[in-house]
Amino acid sequence: MSTYTVKQMATLSGVSVRALHHYDALGLLKPSAVGGNGYRYYSRDDLLRLQQILFYRELETPLRDIQVALDDPDFDAAAALRAHRVRLTAEARRYDRLVRVIDQTIETLSGDETMDDKTMFLGFSPEKQAAHEAWLVETYGGDMPERIAQSKAGMKDWTARDGTAFQEESRAIEHDLARALTQGLPADSEVVRTIMQRHWNWVARAWNRKPDPAAFAGLGRLYLEVPEFTARYEAVSPGLTEYLAEAMRVFAARKDG
Repeated sequence: MSTYTVKQMATLSGVSVRALHHYDALGLLKPSAVGGNGYRYYSRDDLLRLQQILFYRELETPLRDIQVALDDPDFDAAAALRAHRVRLTAEARRYDRLVRVIDQTIETLSGDETMDDKTMFLGFSPEKQAAHEAWLVETYGGDMPERIAQSKAGMKDWTARDGTAFQEESRAIEHDLARALTQGLPADSEVVRTIMQRHWNWVARAWNRKPDPAAFAGLGRLYLEVPEFTARYEAVSPGLTEYLAEAMRVFAARKDG
């Protein structure tokens, strides 16, 4: 039977060595054997388990839920793959619509075509947005519905260029924070505080108001509790969700002090 070192496993799958070590530490994907030299060795069964993990991750399933599913004695790999296929096919259709919207938006920005306001948002998931809003209202109550309405009002007049710049800044913040995590910088370091100031400003634009410290820290907790956010940040770098939430908590505490 073929075995693979952690580097070979990373090369085959495209998953970083660091992520494989993280999965091992979590008990999500432990190697079949560890040599006397401390090297990890993976089997073909481990490859298949990693494939399942990656399919679940593509579907934004939190790591803890993936582990519960895979460790269930009644887990049926073939049935899981069929379920993945159904969901991914639906997502493929949605992404195809998004690509068409991108193409139309590019043509609009270059002056070659005019796109109506409704077309600009085809392909985005209103169900996910509604679910996030419902979670916020249920968790925080109070004036949350009014705050959500205020946020939407602020975005109402955004151009396609505004939306693109907003998303690009989000990705840049995630990239820079992931690099700080990789470098082992503490959440209260000067570098991370600078990144959090950018994130604070980004949130202020999204909310159409300056966030108060408690709400900013609460947003970090939301990232930890809502699977879609956890999957997003963990896909950027393992451990990024907790690191981001802690950095937001520390930054908010300094703002409040």
